[in-house]
Amino acid sequence: MPSAGGRLLAVLSVLVALLLGFPSLVPDTPGHLGSLLETFLPWLGLAVPVFAGLALLRRSRTALLAVLLPAAAWLGLFGGLLLPCRGPAGGFTAVQHNVSDDNPDPAGTARALAGARADLVALEELTPAALPAFEAALADEYPHRAAQGTVGLWSKHPLSDVRPVDIRPDGIGEGWDRGLRATARTPQGEVAVYVAHLPSVRLGPSGFRSGLRDDSAVLLGRALAAEPLERVILLGDLNSTVDDRGLAPVTARLDGAGPDFAFTWPAALPLARIDQILTRSLTVTDLRTLPETGSDHLPVAARIRF
Repeated sequence: MPSAGGRLLAVLSVLVALLLGFPSLVPDTPGHLGSLLETFLPWLGLAVPVFAGLALLRRSRTALLAVLLPAAAWLGLFGGLLLPCRGPAGGFTAVQHNVSDDNPDPAGTARALAGARADLVALEELTPAALPAFEAALADEYPHRAAQGTVGLWSKHPLSDVRPVDIRPDGIGEGWDRGLRATARTPQGEVAVYVAHLPSVRLGPSGFRSGLRDDSAVLLGRALAAEPLERVILLGDLNSTVDDRGLAPVTARLDGAGPDFAFTWPAALPLARIDQILTRSLTVTDLRTLPETGSDHLPVAARIRF
């Protein structure tokens, strides 16, 4: 008969497996705990080696067998992200970066991004003071540019039909302008490109505050649903991962998020990818982070197959 410690480990293993497989079982109110769990869902996998080690120490076969459940659940969800990229070298590429409104070296950041040789570069937290530095550093490589409020798009290919996208939720004052849409005329055909920066979330005594972010995601989802072009690329700081149910209005309109973890935030110790490159009727074949800049986010780059 297993010991009390072995039974407890077995129960905890089953609980972790359930949370991995069915995070929606955790309600999103109060405190949006469901969203918080989904934001950091891959990190639940750390329970597997801990529980396995404790099971070995206790020599509990029951606990050791139970640990296989969260291990299988984690591999089923995230194991594919550990595989090498599927796509061929070259092709169409895009870079997404929240450059930080207090970046001490915007010109250096711009030069680093230009070095990625991407077709598209999307930026958030562009300030009026920093914008000229980005324009100067990116102009040679990217002759086509669109900016709206604090977001911007630089392109090697002509841009047309540039317009703002209203993602300002109720409760945020006038002047908050964080969305744009443009048509990129690429050699492979026209693509609708969206750049968006959703409101920040906060973790405090009252829980995970994501209401404004969620409301903004609804507005962005409506814009994507109304988009007439079949091919779409969304580049943005969405302030959460694609597993977070708060982003469902957006992710339901787009395809997968790419074959890698590519955690982008915080730059010093990345724990989650909240900077996204998502597509519709296109395929992200490679996803990776780029070296740290003066921002608290890491840039993320994607190779995209038409």
